[in-house]
Amino acid sequence: MDIQEFVAQSIGCWKSQRSAHHLAFGHFEAITSVIDIVNLPIDDPAVVSLCQDYATDLSQIVSPFRMIWEGETDWDEKPTKGTCVLVPVPDSDRHGKLLRDQGYAEEMAAVGHYHFTDDGTFVLVTEYDRAAAEEKIWFVNPNVRCRVSLIKTSAGNGVVTASFSSEIRQEQ
Repeated sequence: MDIQEFVAQSIGCWKSQRSAHHLAFGHFEAITSVIDIVNLPIDDPAVVSLCQDYATDLSQIVSPFRMIWEGETDWDEKPTKGTCVLVPVPDSDRHGKLLRDQGYAEEMAAVGHYHFTDDGTFVLVTEYDRAAAEEKIWFVNPNVRCRVSLIKTSAGNGVVTASFSSEIRQEQ
C-alpha cells in the first residue's frame, strides 16, 4: 500500500459509527456521521495555499483530497460538521508528511507524519501545541474500513481520548 492507493480506496461517501472514551472527563461518547472524501486537483486554490504555507513545491505532492463531515453525538445536541483539506507529501512509497488545513486534535493547520505497516495499515502521528494525535486506518474490504484514534498529552505519555470507528462506504 502507498499513499496514492490509500487515498484512491478512501474516495467516496462513508457512514461512520464512532465510540470515543474521554478519559479526562470519564465520559463515553457515541458519534454517527457521514464523511465525504473527494479528490482535489493539484492546482486547487486550497491545495496551492496549503503548500505555500508549508513551503512545499507542488511537484512533491500526490493525491490531495478534501474530507467533509456531518454528524450527531450524544454529548452535544447540535450537529457537528466540518471540512478539511489534506495534502500528502511522500518521502518514499511507505512514508511521508500529510499537510492539513485543520487538525484532528486542535483546530489549527498541522503537519502529520505517516507510514504504512506491512499489513497496509495507515498510521498518522500529528503533534500539536497541547496534544498529539495518533490515527490508524485499515481496510477490512473495499467498502469497510476501521479507524482507531488516540489523543495524547503533548509529552506523549498520557492518553486523553481513545476512539474506534467503523466506516461503511455508501452507494453513490
